[in-house]
Amino acid sequence: MTFWGPSFDDLQQTDPEIAGVVLDELTRLRSGLQLIASENFTSPAVLAALGSTLSNKYAEGYPGKRYYGGCEVVDVAEELGIARAKELFGADHANLQPHSGASANLAVYGAFLNPGDTVLAMSLPHGGHLTHGTKVSFSGKWFNAVHYGVAQHNEDIDYDQMRDLAREHRPKMIIAGGSAIPRLIDFKAFREVADEVGAILMVDAAHFIGLVAGKAIPSPVPYADVVTFTTHKVLRGPRGGMLVCKAEHAAKLDKAVFPMMQGGPLMHAIAAKAVALKEAATPAYQDYARQVIANSIALTDGLAAEGMRPVTGGTDTHLSLLDLQGIDVTGQQAEARCAAAGIVLNKNAIPYDPQPPSVASGIRVGTPSVTTQGMTEGDMKEIAGLIGRAIKDDDASAAADIRQGVDALVKAHPAYAR
Repeated sequence: MTFWGPSFDDLQQTDPEIAGVVLDELTRLRSGLQLIASENFTSPAVLAALGSTLSNKYAEGYPGKRYYGGCEVVDVAEELGIARAKELFGADHANLQPHSGASANLAVYGAFLNPGDTVLAMSLPHGGHLTHGTKVSFSGKWFNAVHYGVAQHNEDIDYDQMRDLAREHRPKMIIAGGSAIPRLIDFKAFREVADEVGAILMVDAAHFIGLVAGKAIPSPVPYADVVTFTTHKVLRGPRGGMLVCKAEHAAKLDKAVFPMMQGGPLMHAIAAKAVALKEAATPAYQDYARQVIANSIALTDGLAAEGMRPVTGGTDTHLSLLDLQGIDVTGQQAEARCAAAGIVLNKNAIPYDPQPPSVASGIRVGTPSVTTQGMTEGDMKEIAGLIGRAIKDDDASAAADIRQGVDALVKAHPAYAR
């Protein structure tokens, strides 16, 4: 039997303009240092599932309970993914259908809350997420959001403030997690507060779930009622979302995903998630997860030596947040200067930031992508030096020279090696 699969030649013949975009993006990935904490490189196997004939199938509902015929094949993909997620994370139930992390979070709100209910979550400027009650998000428009932040003395989560706000406001749901938290989260402390005030505990593990999968950091699953996450960060899967939960909440959350929040699932993406989950269950992936953290610590230490102050004093995870005020550079300037030298990172607000978010006083860096490329601690020290030079290069006079250093690193550790 000959397998028919997608061919890039088909794309080039049908739409050379889009084919050019795809090739240009591959060139961009191969020619620069990708340090965005929320990005990674999927495996070719994940990409193969994502670009497969499973894209053609409408499959509203769940395996064995679809609203369309002809779902017997795609049911197998979803069942495999569910089983793999439950085993990998030690969860009672898993739902692979959310289109994104935000979609997964929306489903949790829909399952447990009514408009106007109170939610306690981390402040966005202190490291939270848009879907944790910011005014521009559905979460802030439809729900009464109360926010805890970080303590000024150590810039880590202020657990005392979180507990006091929970006692005062009696939220229906408490959210732990965010998008710029370098340190481990004390899930037990959140569980105790949630139990005290009778709240659902949701953990948004989008950033760090891959480290949990690799057994490199503690898991929130034993403590949370529901854990939501994306599949495309450290987990190294396709762009998408997922949730795992306790058995008692399974039916309610499934109904919130479909039909409350979404229609037909993306079966090609679900199959690709299943592939990523299988890859994450291997010893090689556990080695990868540990190396991500080792690289993050080395990169953070190197950037500190360049005069950038690590928020919280360091990192326990795949990301770090650096305060640039000591070298009189804004995050916006740093991002642009690094980009000119082939280094991709993002400006980021720091706690108690005097600058607006569009300017920011900090940068956020992450090591998932460069670790996937095979780089280790020695490479991180070199990268830190390149970043330091780029950020201080106010007239771009050294950009070409810095770019040569970047080129040498990515040539030695190519992305999607031929």
